Amino acid sequence: MNKPASGETPQNPDNLGNKPHQSYFFGPWRFDVDQALAIIADNPRPTRQLPVYDWANAFGIGELRRPNTIPLLGIGPDFDADYALTSDLADPLLIATLVDKEGVASPLFIDGMHRLYRAYLEDIAELPAYVLTPEESLAIRKDRYLG
Repeated sequence: MNKPASGETPQNPDNLGNKPHQSYFFGPWRFDVDQALAIIADNPRPTRQLPVYDWANAFGIGELRRPNTIPLLGIGPDFDADYALTSDLADPLLIATLVDKEGVASPLFIDGMHRLYRAYLEDIAELPAYVLTPEESLAIRKDRYLG
């Protein structure tokens, strides 16, 4: 089980046991990671290989030890470097797909920051990732402020 995504929400009473509900926050949206995993379980698909170095740089992982750096995206306040070293690199990352008004699709990394960090430290070039369709991504996207 992976550590909850950055910005996790409180315990969800619908979850069994003490598993925290996992969410990823991006701007005004909250992406439900647990719902994404359920979609993938119901609709199996092959993984794609995600380039570790490119994504690690976007999140500023290579700059974590350098003060006063501002990464493009950031790793989030709940990041735990010690936990990352125990994460399972075989567990696929999650990528949502956002589509703009012109119909251009863009990937959004929504789960797997600890695995990405570990892979970067261990000089692993690629990690497996599940990619959600634009429709699946909309299904797990909630307005952060309205529910």
